[in-house]
Amino acid sequence: MSEKALVRIRTLYDSLSPSEQKVADYVLAHPHDVLQMPIAMLAKHAGVSDPTVIRFCRSLGYRGYLEFKIALARDTASPVQLIQASVDEKDTPETIANKVFSAGIQALQDTLSILDKEAFSRAVDALSHARKVLIVGVGTSGPIAHMMYNRLFRIGVNCLVETDSYLQLMQASLLGPKDVVVAISQTGSSVDPVLTLKEARRHGATTIAICGNAAAPLTMEADIVLLSVSRELRAEAVASRLAQIAIIEALYVTLAMQDIEKTAENERRIWDAVVEKTI
Repeated sequence: MSEKALVRIRTLYDSLSPSEQKVADYVLAHPHDVLQMPIAMLAKHAGVSDPTVIRFCRSLGYRGYLEFKIALARDTASPVQLIQASVDEKDTPETIANKVFSAGIQALQDTLSILDKEAFSRAVDALSHARKVLIVGVGTSGPIAHMMYNRLFRIGVNCLVETDSYLQLMQASLLGPKDVVVAISQTGSSVDPVLTLKEARRHGATTIAICGNAAAPLTMEADIVLLSVSRELRAEAVASRLAQIAIIEALYVTLAMQDIEKTAENERRIWDAVVEKTI
């Protein structure tokens, strides 16, 4: 958007619905605070629902909450805040370390507080009964996709990981009703994972999204959505990735606990092979 976010809110204020105006009023009164708020917190402070905040963002012309916060940051945030939302130029190295760690802890706590227990159980069930699991992610989500593959294959899940946009789409075209696709994206707006989930659904596969935006295009193509939360302005901030890693680790541990003896035996064989390789 070429217009500044705050100017755009004031310009379009009269065209907003009464509930959207509540969001606008809060943002105009507390722009700096909003920068560090997940969508649920802004909704609570404004006295509206989460979908109302999303409609507010779209009424302003933004694709979602993250894009709106980035635009708002350009209005109000210092260059330092664009690196890490809570740090200050005068902070000592020790203080910076404390704030970075605190942001990660906060992301974990926020994600746990909104974790959909039913969706999590459905994801575990889908993964445990899948003939094949395809894990996809692009850009900075690629390493997270590889980490999930590393956790699942060691407990006997028949899985593969693809971070190439063409290959993941090709793999999705060969899936069927007994298969599962897991797409990882913090923004949920990357085109390639969205197309991959859409193709997988077309062939009857179960689709799972691990995403930081409940209203993103990716979640529209997912049968199961597991949301991660971060108060950082940058979509690729470490805090958001920690939240996604925690979700993946929770899935892994839950699946591993279904057959503890098999998991323990697999881990023993893996470590025997690794130790033998390093001797």
